[in-house]
Amino acid sequence: MLAHVQSFVLEGIDALRCEVEVDVSDKSLPGTTVVGLPDAAVRESMERVRAAVLNSGYEFPVGRVLVNLAPADVRKEGPVYDLPIAIGLLRAVGVVHNDARLGTCAVAGELALDGRVRPVSGIINMAIMAESQNIKVAIVPKANAAEAAVISSLKVFGIETLAEAVGILNHESEQQPVDPVDIESLIAEARPELDFSDIVGQEAPKRAVVIAAAGSHNVLMIGPAGTGKTMLAKALPGILPPMSRQEAIEVTRIWSTAGLLRNGESIVRLRPIRTPHHTASSVALVGGGTIPKPGEVSLAHNGALFLDELPEFGRNVLETLRQP
Repeated sequence: MLAHVQSFVLEGIDALRCEVEVDVSDKSLPGTTVVGLPDAAVRESMERVRAAVLNSGYEFPVGRVLVNLAPADVRKEGPVYDLPIAIGLLRAVGVVHNDARLGTCAVAGELALDGRVRPVSGIINMAIMAESQNIKVAIVPKANAAEAAVISSLKVFGIETLAEAVGILNHESEQQPVDPVDIESLIAEARPELDFSDIVGQEAPKRAVVIAAAGSHNVLMIGPAGTGKTMLAKALPGILPPMSRQEAIEVTRIWSTAGLLRNGESIVRLRPIRTPHHTASSVALVGGGTIPKPGEVSLAHNGALFLDELPEFGRNVLETLRQP
């Protein structure tokens, strides 16, 4: 029996559609294989899926289980495929029987051994991809549900266990989708941790920072320790104009990819301020790696990047800032 479940794979901060194909055959020797350029975390997923399926009260099939993650030429990483593989496995053995809903549903989540569903990174990117691919429903960990609900056209179900996902797909659950997120209201209610009015004195530096904020200029702050340079920098986002809906979504996509969104957080409401340590490498600053990840420059998008103790940064690190 062959089953298809829709999920996603991250390329930078963009999500691509990933089809999880699960084939269960009783004509081969028992075993499990995952193909489609999986990393170690994905290859290990079958052990988590086996335990989660058994501990949720279902039977794990006896036979050959083959999982293909398509497209096969894009590297897959992380535990995001645990839940799609489990759903595909249960569909292949007939536990999940609603093919119509499964075909228009995106699924993502990490499984604990007892069947609980844990949050994963990049869910808002999956939601944006689902909207563009005409996918109507998303089943995600409860801690990620608000993040996915930023896309109002998507019906988002936040689940805590594998059994809840099965109930939703089989129309056996009365659980309702979460309410769409009102981004504009959240941004309007946001308040900075450090208000510019909390800084007493330093009128000349404060005026310079205000002018820089108004014109999006760079600022070089020079002075002895303890004079308030770092405090002025951290107060900067509070005098910048509130983010628009599109800006907030852009920042949230980057932060979600980097795994910096707190559980239950739907959107980044304030302009970010990033203060990397002077020992940061060029990759940490501008991003990259074998599997590209956002760096501090990207994390400061639509906000401010403050390089404290600038002369202590390596020359090769500072050289990376010459090019946009």
